[in-house]
Amino acid sequence: MHGARRTRQTPEAIAARKQREQSKLKDYLSLTEDVIARRKKSDWSKDSFDLTTRVLQINPEFYTVWNYRRNIMSYGLFVESSPESINDLLSDDLSMTTMALKAHPKVYWIWNHRRWCLENVPDGPGDSHDWKKANWNRELAVVEKMLDADARNFHAWNYRRYVLANMPERRPEAAELAYTTRKIEANFSNFSAWHQRSKVYTSLWESGQLNREKSIRDELELVKNAMYTDPNDQSAWLYHRWLIGSGNDREILESEITAIEELLEEQPDSKWCIESLVHYKRLLIKNHSAEFGAEQTKGLLSQCVSFLLQLQTLDPPRRNMYQDIVDTLSAT
Repeated sequence: MHGARRTRQTPEAIAARKQREQSKLKDYLSLTEDVIARRKKSDWSKDSFDLTTRVLQINPEFYTVWNYRRNIMSYGLFVESSPESINDLLSDDLSMTTMALKAHPKVYWIWNHRRWCLENVPDGPGDSHDWKKANWNRELAVVEKMLDADARNFHAWNYRRYVLANMPERRPEAAELAYTTRKIEANFSNFSAWHQRSKVYTSLWESGQLNREKSIRDELELVKNAMYTDPNDQSAWLYHRWLIGSGNDREILESEITAIEELLEEQPDSKWCIESLVHYKRLLIKNHSAEFGAEQTKGLLSQCVSFLLQLQTLDPPRRNMYQDIVDTLSAT
């Protein structure tokens, strides 16, 4: 802690600590050598399974041991076991990895093992004992707790998409939209929540459950609220760009350009405002220039060049990129 007096360790204490560390390392190396030797012998025993637990509690990134653990279950513990016993084993592993994720929330191999466990849950004896449904529902609750702890953990968001796509009973998209709304309203800079929202809308549009243009108009209110709250945060701007690109409505495009120009008056040095205006004005030229003629097109190109010159000053690391766009526009 800051301000706390440090206690100087004696040479004896330092030597004792190093000895303990060396002893732990020696024990770990001996343990891993034993596990790897058992793996080479295709030892599928319960004793070997317990040893993998010990290794993985120390080093959860040891993917070879995770693979060995699954082989022990598949070729050893599951053989001649009842479906109920298999479900119990898998439930225990899900509990074990839940504890591991609390300490190591971004270790891919833990998430990967949970997928395997869920995919190997046997069918229950009936609707009242539907093990698959129970495990998948519980898994969604687990990942929500993980996201409560760290709303921007992209591993958890990716895993959430996997769970939602594979649940025996599909969760209504409306419920997922409500979930992402809560996460976004809690923190507008949650890029993963915006990304999840784009996936949900894409699904709803492709299935015909939502009118694309109407939902885009409705969604723009939420996004503009985020943009106005923090004009320098890229998450809402990137989502806004995706949203506009998902439709081809001139009225919406011109309306958003006007809104961003108003925001730019309040935030004259906002890089994202200026970049977005360039992007949308170029999009307007690309998709709708035939509707308003050469003179307006020339005016839009001139505005884009002016903005790009301003961006070279505001964003020096990308100066050359902006100049390339100026050159492209000048050659148009």
